[in-house]
Amino acid sequence: MYSWIWRKLPGGMPAKVVGCAILFLAAVALLFLVVFPWAEPRLPFNNVTVDG
Repeated sequence: MYSWIWRKLPGGMPAKVVGCAILFLAAVALLFLVVFPWAEPRLPFNNVTVDG
């Protein structure tokens, strides 16, 4: 998969490195701004009960 992305990015080595960095940052932003807020209420981590 990574080699396919590398081949499809335009330009030489510096442009491909910048393109990969932009793709990586876009994926991280998508996760933090969309996926994690959507999934957080559906996860059982806040339903902790401790009987004393």
